[in-house]
Amino acid sequence: MLIAENLVKTYGRVTALDGFSLTVGKGEIVGLIGHNGAGKSTFVHAVTGLERADSGRIEVAGVDAVRHPRKARARIGVSPQETAFYPTVTVAAQLRLFGSLAGLSGFELRRQVASVAEELDLGSVLERRAAQLSGGQQRRTQAACALIGHPDVLLLDEPTVGADPETRRALLSAVRARAAAGAAVVYTTHYLPELVDLGASLAIVHGGRIVRRGSQSALLNGLPSHLRVGFDGPVPAALATSGELIDGQLDIVSLAPAQELASLLARGHVPAVVDIQRPSLDDLFHAIVEEARDAA
Repeated sequence: MLIAENLVKTYGRVTALDGFSLTVGKGEIVGLIGHNGAGKSTFVHAVTGLERADSGRIEVAGVDAVRHPRKARARIGVSPQETAFYPTVTVAAQLRLFGSLAGLSGFELRRQVASVAEELDLGSVLERRAAQLSGGQQRRTQAACALIGHPDVLLLDEPTVGADPETRRALLSAVRARAAAGAAVVYTTHYLPELVDLGASLAIVHGGRIVRRGSQSALLNGLPSHLRVGFDGPVPAALATSGELIDGQLDIVSLAPAQELASLLARGHVPAVVDIQRPSLDDLFHAIVEEARDAA
């Protein structure tokens, strides 16, 4: 549905994209994560035609986006990181405009305006000018403009930044629904728990390229866990070299924490407190970025 191959984009001496390649299938949500300046937004701009890559290939729903950018854009819904709408125009007018740009008209346009307004809880503010909306309502309006017309590809760049819990819930629900209907979704965020909620696969960006790609479970597999054990009294001297002493408890880093605990019990060391901390997406991101830095 979305194919980007070997994209390169430079600004003078700065290389924003350095062989960036990413494929997103129909119905797939990909979480695009990386530090500021890693190349995420430049990739979004290249796909939408806001920036032209120096080299590489982009295909959107079977359309060559480099050779036919206008045709490709008609198949894309995009919500940029910065709010981008007409402040003096009503929400309903914004949705009608973006719906018409997506090829809707007449009854179908009216139906989809009503549908996306209900989906993102905008029904009560349809006739309100965008400048009069709360921050959360503005975020939902911007997302609604991207969703209307059911585009084949959705590019959502930090869609919930600064959003309240109600807005975040509505947006995530809408993203899941679009993916279930077959859209290919690229979801850029620094708030990694959202990607867990969405069940997204991951593409980690560093230095203008994808350095790791896969499902959350596959990428997390192989990262160590932390087994934290506390005892009634001091940590037994025989265990002093097994891990790090933190706040009176022993922290053991292990790929197999359950086996570590079983070994302690078999040796007669029965802890009063046991806590196993599995690796998180934050741990994964930092481990991969450090690995990429070491390899550079």
